[in-house]
Amino acid sequence: MKQFLFFLLLGVLLTSGSYAKSKVSVEEVVKTSFKNVTAVEPKSLILTKAQFSKVRTKAKAAIKTRVYRYYNIMSKSKKVGAGVLITRKVRAKKATVLYAFDKKGTLRFSEIMAFGEPPEFIPSSIWMGQLQDQKNTAKLTVGKDIPTISGSTLSARSLTEGARVARAIYEIVLKSK
Repeated sequence: MKQFLFFLLLGVLLTSGSYAKSKVSVEEVVKTSFKNVTAVEPKSLILTKAQFSKVRTKAKAAIKTRVYRYYNIMSKSKKVGAGVLITRKVRAKKATVLYAFDKKGTLRFSEIMAFGEPPEFIPSSIWMGQLQDQKNTAKLTVGKDIPTISGSTLSARSLTEGARVARAIYEIVLKSK
């Protein structure tokens, strides 16, 4: 009986964590923001030490990994943009966001693909819309050019820092690829 209760309790603990995951694929998200997309090609990137240092400096954000997943956004055989997946810690758990850029470096959109914190800390689509169509010169700083979210300041900070990291990766590494 004790063993049964142990496994029952273990099962409840393992399945009770709240974790929001996007119900759409990367390809579906990309196709809503880019015209005539014929392919979304997944790629992996390992930053060199020099690239890592440049990205960290340009983004003005702490980064802990040199490994990233990105996507070339193609229209026929021509690259029209790139998307970068960034996973960052919000409070105690992580959020993964897809940030997509056009060829000019404009942040076309950001989409939360997974969010480990409780659902009430997920930024609204209206707030997320502020990151859409941001020029490559926008500072993307919470409290200055991006408003905070009452009760979700850490979420807002994490997502905007992620946007700066993604933009730095795009400009330093992916723009020329």
